[in-house]
Amino acid sequence: MLSGGGTGGHIFPAIAIADALKRRLPEAEFLFVGASGRMEMEKVPNAGYPIIGLWISGLQRKLTFSNLLFPLKLMISTLKIGGIIKRFNPDVVIGTGGYASGVLLRAASKKNIPTLILEQNSYPGLTNKILSRTVDSICVAYPDMERYFPKNKITITGSPIRKEIMLLKAGRDEACLHFGLKPEIPVVLIIGGSQGAQKINMAIAHNLPLLLKNDIQILWQTGKSGYKEALDTATDVDSQKRVVVKEFIKRMDLAYASCDLIVSRAGAIAIAEIVAVKKPAIFIPLPSAAEDHQTRNAQTLVDQNAGILVKESAAKELIATEIIRLMKHVDERMKMTKNLAHFDHTNATQSIVDQVISLIQKRER
Repeated sequence: MLSGGGTGGHIFPAIAIADALKRRLPEAEFLFVGASGRMEMEKVPNAGYPIIGLWISGLQRKLTFSNLLFPLKLMISTLKIGGIIKRFNPDVVIGTGGYASGVLLRAASKKNIPTLILEQNSYPGLTNKILSRTVDSICVAYPDMERYFPKNKITITGSPIRKEIMLLKAGRDEACLHFGLKPEIPVVLIIGGSQGAQKINMAIAHNLPLLLKNDIQILWQTGKSGYKEALDTATDVDSQKRVVVKEFIKRMDLAYASCDLIVSRAGAIAIAEIVAVKKPAIFIPLPSAAEDHQTRNAQTLVDQNAGILVKESAAKELIATEIIRLMKHVDERMKMTKNLAHFDHTNATQSIVDQVISLIQKRER
């Protein structure tokens, strides 16, 4: 059984782990558990796996009606998950974050079923902090996580990422032509996450004339809400067609292959992919992320001279300066690329699967 939900950063790693386990254990059966109404209820079935939804949500930071309902939701979900576990009778239970994973992993631990959690951020979420006391194994992406988790349970595995990005084969010329970019002109890739990022879009739109004056091409994923405004802005200032605006980039492997520099949020998946493709990056963390974990993620790379951090509040004023500076200093970009090797866990998914299979084997003895 697997559970990870609420955001793509929880869901897609869970699916990647399931896919890898399926290749290693072709006869295995899988069941996902998610939170009703959240994106996992669509994404998991699309990946070919069954999922059951729980009536569960997290606590808000202020007093809300949802918070008042939390004890009731927790009680009902706990009763429901007990029956699900009894019927499915899993050999191992895996959690990648999210509220539903807390309910599932807690119940599984009480039944002495082997349990594993994945923490991809440099600062763990509340659910994983609580679960760490009772689970059997904890896979992490960053060193020094014994500050938060029992040291004897920790294995540094890295974060699972999409197979097509791990197997990146396209050359720069092919990738640029795919997007209608000129291979001979430097490319900056702007990605605010799969849903885009309003403040990043605003900062890029404000600075677009200055960036274009410095002979830079822009491949810009805006998200749905920012697409039209970004496209209008690009149309107004880009007479030479050096800005390619996309609501969503399906071929992220080609996007990475085409670019010389990336501007990105600092979620776990974003960082793991940037490390894997070994491209220098400017990180603009989402300040409202739980416990400000995106800033902590980015700072871990900055401390090793493997990335640049620009606060969202300063992005409008600073982002163009940083982009232009880095594009002019190839040596600094190369140094950042080299230092990304400190964080490279190429076989992250397989390492996690090894831990899962080890738990299953221990139970069978």
